[in-house]
Amino acid sequence: MAHHTPRNPLILHGRSRISVTSMTRKADFVAPSGLKCSFNKLTFPTMIYGNSALFDASALHRQTAGAPQASIRTPISTDGSKVWKLIGATSALDDNSLYCNLLQTTHFAATCAIAEQDGKVVGWLSGYVPPEQPDTYFVWQVCVSDAARGQSLGRRLIGDVLARPACRAVTTLQCTITHDNEASWGLFTAIARRLDAQMQQVELFEKDAHFDGLHDSEYAVNIGPFSPEKVTALTSA
Repeated sequence: MAHHTPRNPLILHGRSRISVTSMTRKADFVAPSGLKCSFNKLTFPTMIYGNSALFDASALHRQTAGAPQASIRTPISTDGSKVWKLIGATSALDDNSLYCNLLQTTHFAATCAIAEQDGKVVGWLSGYVPPEQPDTYFVWQVCVSDAARGQSLGRRLIGDVLARPACRAVTTLQCTITHDNEASWGLFTAIARRLDAQMQQVELFEKDAHFDGLHDSEYAVNIGPFSPEKVTALTSA
């Protein structure tokens, strides 16, 4: 799902509830919307994979009048370098190696997505279904360029992948987000609302313990369970 990504879990939105184990202590969390909630900080089992869900804040701005809407498709191998350049041009995102992006556009193409506008790559989603969690889609990165702002492209990219055969069994969406990534919190809160699903978070990777102080703490975000029929709500404008 940042710049930089339970028993009695925090419920931000929705009606359903998921039990996850191993509570350790309680803490407060203030969402970018200003809502202050309490949640139990947990020792999280090996359940969430990846490093960061990243989203370009400029994608929330209104699209320039008259600009064509971006189209979404499955990536191919020659998209790898284009994705690498798009991420490199977005300062808020963590860089990956070009080889990593080539693997994503080949081995993981079925669970990744490209957005094109005027023949240029303007959006990218990487993610996968963890081998031991066939009901879960983990969002690694979401990137939208300035040229495609205002099209709800981040949400549409995720909806496009969730609607594919590779995600037929998926009923849970996961990512990690840093505390100050307002755009990502806004994106995934809106997704939870459209899916009519519960949204939970817990601190997963700590700044000092896991990142040696070089990266802000990442909060694991869990949205679900949701009905597959709800996925179409993500692909609409």
